[in-house]
Amino acid sequence: MIEDDREIAELLEEYLFQYDIKITNFETPELGMSGLRLQKYDLVILDLSLPEIDGIEVCKLIREKSNIPIIISSARGAIGDKTQCFELGADDYLPKPYDSQELVLRIHSLLRRNKIIEEKAQSTKKIFEINESKYEILKNNQPIELTNGEYNILKYFIKKAGYAVSREELLLNVESIKYESSYKSIDVLIGRIRSKIEKNPKQPQYIVSIRGIGYKLINE
Repeated sequence: MIEDDREIAELLEEYLFQYDIKITNFETPELGMSGLRLQKYDLVILDLSLPEIDGIEVCKLIREKSNIPIIISSARGAIGDKTQCFELGADDYLPKPYDSQELVLRIHSLLRRNKIIEEKAQSTKKIFEINESKYEILKNNQPIELTNGEYNILKYFIKKAGYAVSREELLLNVESIKYESSYKSIDVLIGRIRSKIEKNPKQPQYIVSIRGIGYKLINE
């Protein structure tokens, strides 16, 4: 949970604990984002009126990095705030004040739905898989030797599998690529990745070129 009101956070922690829901609260967006990077959580409860960074921006930052379910818990009930949050990837919006029992029901509903989605995803065998704990990518369960830049590019492609990805998008979203880098340098890196994952890099079947746009990863 990312909630700067310590009293509300403590009350919710105590209440949810009765339902076997363990909460770790972070009072600032920076601590919350750091916590998400360092540990695996099942769901985020996010306030909007936070110090330094507005909760809507935090929602956007979380969704750019993760598919974790997000419940907005906020006294801000304006339709504009709700619209922005849902457009940025929030899964639910609970205006304060609310009955804590309703929060429990919504948490259970989201976790149940997310579990079904994960089970469906696992049942569909993918060619490329990311093992973030080991900082490696597998092709048909075999690790691929990649440099840091190659790893981060291929990781981004896997997360966007089936969608066209432009070079500009890679510059904006892959941290190991400097924004000042040229499109040609990105093409060189992709060429190196192809040499490691394709049977014939000159006729790629996994990272295919999309004319006038960029590239697309085929992962099934």
